[in-house]
Amino acid sequence: MRYRRCRQPGGCYFFTVVTYRRKRILTNEENVTRLRMAFLREKANHPFDIDAIVVLPDHIHAIWTLPSGDVDYSGRWNRIKRYFSVGVVDADSAPSQSRLQKREKAVWQRRFWEHTIRDEEDWRLHMDYIHYNPVKHGLVDLPGLWPYSSFGRCVKKVGMTPIGARRYQKVSGIWNMSKTCCWARCALPNLHMVDITGQQRGRIYAF
Repeated sequence: MRYRRCRQPGGCYFFTVVTYRRKRILTNEENVTRLRMAFLREKANHPFDIDAIVVLPDHIHAIWTLPSGDVDYSGRWNRIKRYFSVGVVDADSAPSQSRLQKREKAVWQRRFWEHTIRDEEDWRLHMDYIHYNPVKHGLVDLPGLWPYSSFGRCVKKVGMTPIGARRYQKVSGIWNMSKTCCWARCALPNLHMVDITGQQRGRIYAF
């Protein structure tokens, strides 16, 4: 049965986009620059809002909000992936026979995962999932220490201090992220934070 995507005009969506065979190429510095340019070009030509994003070595998570009446997230992702693929570095995986026949580079998985954000609570949960993802994968100890994320931008947006100076409070050995309602669209959240360092660490990667 053919998969049918949900398309809500002007909707808010969570996405997961993965590299071909999980090749760890996205956080190469040259590729980071290329990926950022791909997003900037697409936003300039076909506007949309990026509520949150994280770029990991082999996949991307993001929340987008499309303009009123617009449902074309697939076209946007296709153009972003295509622009990135033209100038990608170290994507040397051997393409499948099917890709060779279609003249496709072995950079991205063809499909991507999308989820329509249902309400404010769903939005908050996915915001937390995105920003905690580098910690989940063992890349850093704290969300604010991962450089390729919108975490720093979101922190600044709600009026908090630099990301390296604070961390989420631990409760019973796990990160208390969703329960603290870390992000809110219309009001400043009541954040439960504790200081751990005296200065900002790492580069903020805000799309």
